[in-house]
Amino acid sequence: MRSLWTAASGMTGQQFNIDTIANNLANVNTTGFKQNRAEFEDLLYQTVKIAGTPATEDTVVPTPTQVGSGVKAAATQKIFTQGPLQATGNVSDMALEGEGFFRVLTLNGSYGYTRDGSFKIDSTGQLVTSQGYKVMPEVIFPQNFVHDSVSVSQDGRVTVLMPGENEPQQVAQMEIYRFPNPAGLSATGENILKPTNASGPAIGGRPGFDGMGKIQQRFLEMSNVSVVQEMVNMIVAQRAYEFNSKAIQTSDTMLGIAANLKR
Repeated sequence: MRSLWTAASGMTGQQFNIDTIANNLANVNTTGFKQNRAEFEDLLYQTVKIAGTPATEDTVVPTPTQVGSGVKAAATQKIFTQGPLQATGNVSDMALEGEGFFRVLTLNGSYGYTRDGSFKIDSTGQLVTSQGYKVMPEVIFPQNFVHDSVSVSQDGRVTVLMPGENEPQQVAQMEIYRFPNPAGLSATGENILKPTNASGPAIGGRPGFDGMGKIQQRFLEMSNVSVVQEMVNMIVAQRAYEFNSKAIQTSDTMLGIAANLKR
């Protein structure tokens, strides 16, 4: 019976859906995390009768007779809506308000992109991520600078105050990057996204100009996952899984009835 395999594909698809929902809930407090959405597509159809087949001399069959084969996971898409901003008071914390990503240099020498602005200042005075990846373009603070005087404007100008001086000096100009298709970026963990052929090339620019987002210092962008929405999605996925299991049980019962026709 086709329904056995069709319902089995439905159970597999809903298991994938639950895996995606569980990952969203697990990252509800991950800085800069973006919600993933599971997308599905129907499988091949067996066509018993083609629409337009002659029925009589003057008429044709108006609709086809087709039987579906089930469902499969088509894609997972990141939803890049703005997450809520949380004030931290830390001078090296930065949040992006609007479109764009910070660029970092990973250990293998390639560029990664992130919305996680929980940066640190290392022993050499360089701005880095929690994993030690350098923020690009490089932001290097001079020795003996006054730590609490670090200021990052909304357009990315980084200034500090040196001991004995009254006027702050600019030490760097930050840039952010966007993509023609950010949903095509590949997540690699550590809050890092890597460009692909689908995402298109990175387009750099000054924060707050040409459609780029603005930098908000002493803030962090939290996850955009809605716990209530994910719980509702989980209930729907659980019920869909249950309905498909009922279809398998019903198919098994029908096979049992057919097997017991002759005793």
